[in-house]
Amino acid sequence: MAVHTRTTITKPLSAPLRQVMRQGDAVAGNLPYIRGMKPLRTLLAPLALILLAAPVWAEKIPLNQISGYLNSLTTAETDFTQVNADGSIATGKLYIKRPGRVRFEYGPPDKSLVLASGGQVAIFDAKSNQPPEQYPLKRTPLNLILAENVDLGRARMVVAHQEDKNATNVIAQDPEHPEYGTIALVFTAKPVALRQWVITDDLGQQTTVILGELKTGATYQAGLFNIDNEVRKRGN
Repeated sequence: MAVHTRTTITKPLSAPLRQVMRQGDAVAGNLPYIRGMKPLRTLLAPLALILLAAPVWAEKIPLNQISGYLNSLTTAETDFTQVNADGSIATGKLYIKRPGRVRFEYGPPDKSLVLASGGQVAIFDAKSNQPPEQYPLKRTPLNLILAENVDLGRARMVVAHQEDKNATNVIAQDPEHPEYGTIALVFTAKPVALRQWVITDDLGQQTTVILGELKTGATYQAGLFNIDNEVRKRGN
């Protein structure tokens, strides 16, 4: 989610956390970049091996099959690597509990946190005593995969669907609010698995999140995603 620096752009746009989530006019707090601990080629190597192992004749996965796969992900967890718009790299742990809940735990030394639950996204800056920045989950492209019923067949939701280098790429947007940005999802087949996503915000900045092997089916307590609980815990 290492050495770090701070960058501020008016109501700042700098943090890896904000680059995961920020869309439309939703603006979060000023959080640090985290510089990469490993070369990007090393971090991308496991994904490259997965794609090379796939059959060269692979066809794109149908949208209804991808929708069914996402709807089946009631819970999931994995390590992640995040490549930010400026080329900086962050790592951490991701927890998903659909619908509508996600937890990004960014690794040291930053240890920042993103929570989504109750229709809100909260960004906790570990280096600040201020309350978390919050804004509606529905204003982020991640809402498209955290929705209670994912239906990529909806009119104007998918703007691209293609096979590329043994993976299926799907670019989706909120058909009612395309200005919120897009999320490009990368899947491999047999069985279908989500491997990464790329969020493009309203300013055209891209953030890539590369996922490790998803572990599914675990049971998580609601408190793991509860924003109010985290606020009380941190004394914000």
